[in-house]
Amino acid sequence: MILEIKIPSPGESITEVVIGKWLVENGAIVNKDQEIAEIESDKATLSLTASATGKLNILLKEGEKVAVGTIVCTVDSDETLQATKSNSILLNEKSVADTGVKKSSGSKVAVPKVKEDEINITAEEDHQIKITPAAKAVMEEEGLSIDDLLSGLRRISRKDVESVLTSQKNETSKPKVERLCEEDRVAMSPLRRKLSQRLVAVKNETAMLTTFNEIDMSQLMELRKIYQQPFADKYGIKLGFMSFFTKAVSVALSKHSSINSMIDGDDIVTPRYHDIGIAVQTPKGLMVPIIRNAETKDIETIEREIKELAEKARDKKLTIQEMTGGTFTITNGGVFGSLMSTPILNPPQSAILGMHSIKDRPVAVNGKVEIRPMMYVALSYDHRIIDGKDSVGFLLKVKELIEDPTMLLFDGKSPEEQLLGL
Repeated sequence: MILEIKIPSPGESITEVVIGKWLVENGAIVNKDQEIAEIESDKATLSLTASATGKLNILLKEGEKVAVGTIVCTVDSDETLQATKSNSILLNEKSVADTGVKKSSGSKVAVPKVKEDEINITAEEDHQIKITPAAKAVMEEEGLSIDDLLSGLRRISRKDVESVLTSQKNETSKPKVERLCEEDRVAMSPLRRKLSQRLVAVKNETAMLTTFNEIDMSQLMELRKIYQQPFADKYGIKLGFMSFFTKAVSVALSKHSSINSMIDGDDIVTPRYHDIGIAVQTPKGLMVPIIRNAETKDIETIEREIKELAEKARDKKLTIQEMTGGTFTITNGGVFGSLMSTPILNPPQSAILGMHSIKDRPVAVNGKVEIRPMMYVALSYDHRIIDGKDSVGFLLKVKELIEDPTMLLFDGKSPEEQLLGL
């Protein structure tokens, strides 16, 4: 039975994809649910799986652009059975003749191993021919020999040989030119193409501005050092910095709601929830999975979701739903060694926070110079709907919360303020 495998729909707004890479060769035997190809859309890279066990027949090449629902390959579920049966017949009936070993009564004959996908046949003119089990079955059914097939093929003429010789002589006589510079050229993936379009649109369609500050990471690093092992023992995951920044951003957004806003036509929309995107670098490009309702989650839950989503992004398992609908984004260039940068907006969002490397620097503390682990942070925002006061105030609140993480327990207030009801 031949089963058709079609391009699935990656999302409602996606109507076209590109065949990224075939993971198995044409004609190979594949298993049910085996990943056979990667398909790329302008939002994500997804896997294509076999719907049954059988022989794969690829219909489209890598790099081809096709519509959702297009048949890209077929799987012949009967082919596995035929291949097994054909190999069994050949081993039982032909092994002695092919190896030149005479069979004696009551004795066992050693049978050479034969690959499932090809069989060597010796023709009358001593040509070594490779033939698949399926082709062998058809030949036996129709009564055809190897020489019958060869006689129907085009013979090599003297003109063909002379043409090859002339070509080789011309190639040898050409002077060798050493190239000092070479180049590689590959087609831009749909994800990269869409990303480039969005970046240019942000530059042209927003009034983007960036404000900077620096954070003393001493207290957070000390907290993490003390509680890293107990946290890992209890929850089975490591304690990172991103979960604290995500929680701090959520608290700061509740104090400066315009940072969580976006433009919709002539309206300004301000969600009362905080769906925070975490930028993750993958081999296919930057992806931004979303932590939903961060305002309702604790550090452990946020840390676990960040880990799971980052792994799915790198394994190309993210769904479109997991990357849409964010209200704010955090990106960490520090993992690549960036000291300071200007992050670019992730539309339709109006602001993005950039984290950077932690470096020991001399700073003034209570009138004295001390060496502290410092991080530069940057907030890029759309100045059309976010005023400078809110952008600076938001970044200061994030700084305050990271420098004193206990304030995260009291919705951004100090323990004293919470105690006094201020």
